Amino acid sequence: MFNPLNIISKFIKGSNQKEIDRINKIVKKINILEKEIEKLNEIEFPKKTNYFIEQVKNGKKLDEILPEAFALVREASKRVNNERHFDVQLIGGIALHENKIAEMKTGEGKTLTIVLSAYLNALEKKGVHIVTVNDYLAKRDSLNMGKIYNYLGLDCGYINTGQSDEE
Repeated sequence: MFNPLNIISKFIKGSNQKEIDRINKIVKKINILEKEIEKLNEIEFPKKTNYFIEQVKNGKKLDEILPEAFALVREASKRVNNERHFDVQLIGGIALHENKIAEMKTGEGKTLTIVLSAYLNALEKKGVHIVTVNDYLAKRDSLNMGKIYNYLGLDCGYINTGQSDEE
């Protein structure tokens, strides 16, 4: 049966589709930068982080740095943990950075996804806290993902129940 709304909807995108299209453009920029970032040597990763920190300090917006920063994190993750962020994880990282809710099922890589947004927001030097459901996951994720942050030139730690202020 002919429905004129189907024809209209093909020409007028809904707000969700517009948002998906916008985020996919950012993902494409990240993917284009991947080959360039792969060429960096280990010493250049913390230097890039310091460069980003200076840019932010001088007024550059995190959104402007996002594609290159996410590409840098993706490559660091590949080198350190042999885990490459998939596009869906990049989308999740963008959503988190933009203070949006990103739902991911078990096994889809939430832990790896958060590294993207945490790194980007750490460039403001205000500290970033990642909250998880229990002490075991806090420690596990800090130790595993902390390798990526360290490779990028950042520090990482965790807080567990019963720790002293010094710990």
